[in-house]
Amino acid sequence: MPSPILFGHGAIDRAAHLRNDCGAQARMRAAENARFMALWRGKVLVDESPDLAWLNLEEAQKATPRGDPLFLGLQDSQPRYAVEINDWGDAIKTDSFIDDSQTRHPALPATLGFRDLRSLMHSLPAPALGDAATAKSLLHWHGSHRYCGHCGSRTRLTHAGWHRLCPGCARMGFPHIEPVVIMLVTHGNKTLLGRSKGWPDGMYSMLAGFMEPGETIAEAVKREVMEEVGVRIGKVRVLDDQPWPFPSSLMIGCHAEALSQSINLDPIELEDALWASRERVLETLDGSDPGFQPARKGAIARNLLDRWLADCI
Repeated sequence: MPSPILFGHGAIDRAAHLRNDCGAQARMRAAENARFMALWRGKVLVDESPDLAWLNLEEAQKATPRGDPLFLGLQDSQPRYAVEINDWGDAIKTDSFIDDSQTRHPALPATLGFRDLRSLMHSLPAPALGDAATAKSLLHWHGSHRYCGHCGSRTRLTHAGWHRLCPGCARMGFPHIEPVVIMLVTHGNKTLLGRSKGWPDGMYSMLAGFMEPGETIAEAVKREVMEEVGVRIGKVRVLDDQPWPFPSSLMIGCHAEALSQSINLDPIELEDALWASRERVLETLDGSDPGFQPARKGAIARNLLDRWLADCI
């Protein structure tokens, strides 16, 4: 069975009709049942379960949030917000591909800690992952759009965190999402996989790349595959998509039929690329071959690979 695609389908009703209702927002932020998701350096606060640690207003204020809370919506009639926590002390530094560390805040209970979403992919409930992904991407956008790209004025948050307004030229900014094509490239009984520099030893995944202005999805797929490995592509079909909050992309999963097999690797783009048969992929899904590891479950790359193995493309 294909693995699930994570980071979408959160539990919170976004209640967009309340975003520009200033009176309702003021009441909800101060309400006794308001709850706040805390993030720090892109990491989310969780309890020991693990599950999202929703703070009440007093607890959130103790952690000294930076800026205004961002309205995520309503869950069980409770207002839900996201807050970014100011830096404190020394952070744990890691060079690992997946950061498994946990950082505790001195003003919060010792049972709570900030953890990276990648490390929580298979332990945090799926709806919670979706809600955390929304908050993480939204906070990242605010952090990278503090100034207007047109006139340089400092922008301000509006619509409860879903817009930014420039007081200098009145331009309105909206949360930025980067579209990325990710391709299941097949030729007969084989699929094309590549690995980037810095990935864990033996890890291979599907080719992917950012779309460019003026491109269709199919054009982006063909260009990226040609640029990275020199393989010509024929028919392209869109299969699925995935929000990817690292930092804020939309992965557009496609099936691409290769017209050639000869690989001409671009060493700047990839460290290696290969054609793998169904048999080889199936034999290594259990992790028995350290020299060949497919993408992790929960990522769209693994879902597309599982579909291909199950003849569900």
